[in-house]
Amino acid sequence: MEKDSKIYVAGHRGLVGSAIWKNLQAKGYTHLIGKSHQELDLLDGIAVRNFFDKEQPEYVFLAAAFVGGIMANSIYRADFIFNNLQIQQNIIGESFRHHIKKLLFLGSTCIYPRDAEQPMKEDALLTSPLEYTNEPYAIAKIAGLKMCESFNLQYGTNYIAVMPTNLYGPNDNFDLERSHVLPAMLRKIYISKCLQEKAWNEVRRDLDKRPVESVDGKASQEKILEVLAQYGITQEGVELWGSGKPLREFLWSEEMADACVYIMERINFTDLRSNENEVRNCHINIGTGKELSIAHLADLIAKEIGYQGNIRFNPTKPDGTMRKLTDVTKIHQLGWHHHIEIEEGVRKIVDWYKATNR
Repeated sequence: MEKDSKIYVAGHRGLVGSAIWKNLQAKGYTHLIGKSHQELDLLDGIAVRNFFDKEQPEYVFLAAAFVGGIMANSIYRADFIFNNLQIQQNIIGESFRHHIKKLLFLGSTCIYPRDAEQPMKEDALLTSPLEYTNEPYAIAKIAGLKMCESFNLQYGTNYIAVMPTNLYGPNDNFDLERSHVLPAMLRKIYISKCLQEKAWNEVRRDLDKRPVESVDGKASQEKILEVLAQYGITQEGVELWGSGKPLREFLWSEEMADACVYIMERINFTDLRSNENEVRNCHINIGTGKELSIAHLADLIAKEIGYQGNIRFNPTKPDGTMRKLTDVTKIHQLGWHHHIEIEEGVRKIVDWYKATNR
């Protein structure tokens, strides 16, 4: 990529896309293109084609996706598979029709089988059944990965798929119904601490910025307490889904972005494909190769927030996969390594969250 290349970042306001956008700017790229959902509905194939006709991007980061945590994955199964397939179909299809030079597709390590050998190597893909709770999302991401691989093999394109581990960082989704484990946990603990301290102005500011089921900071105390209790948030403590025993790997989103830009600048599909007749599993895991339990993560967040309340786990709720650690050998061999460990990352995201509520 040249510094003045036209680069389209799909999903540039989300957790992933905003981090990529910031990284590109910091590295001196001057011609970035981004559209909000209001400006461009990526589910609308005609609108996407018109956008590509007008803008003629040279490079594409496909960071837009319909995402959520274990609760959302369980409830919105049709939305997760349909919306993600549609977004991918539209953007990859128009990228091909408009002869873009290179595309980076972002998936997720949930593509790997539920019982994959740990840590999960790229060649574990499609070797056994998926985790049930996120199966629709995983299937959509596998389809996107295979679409990139198949275009490369048939048409000689340069589309690269990366599979980041669990991400967290600025501009994450803190919606209590749809968010992933770390942001949901952080917000629950933060609000419970505010309730304990009777810091109602802070509670109301939080709800004004991120309403819960249409309840914002203007609602009565009784209504606020009622809706928060539905999500396990009370003055006495917080309830978290599952047993707290599953092990998870977490990567700071800005480091993920650095890995993505590194790959776009230095790595091509020809560097990743094998010499075998059956070319597959050319995607790249992005992660730390380190893990901790959900219970340990809760303790880290509570300590950073200064929370003294009760944290209880509800084992009647699903845990998801018990272990999901990525093998990062391939990306290390390609020359990229992470630097921010989970303790530093938790400190950074807690500081960011507090700052956004001021």
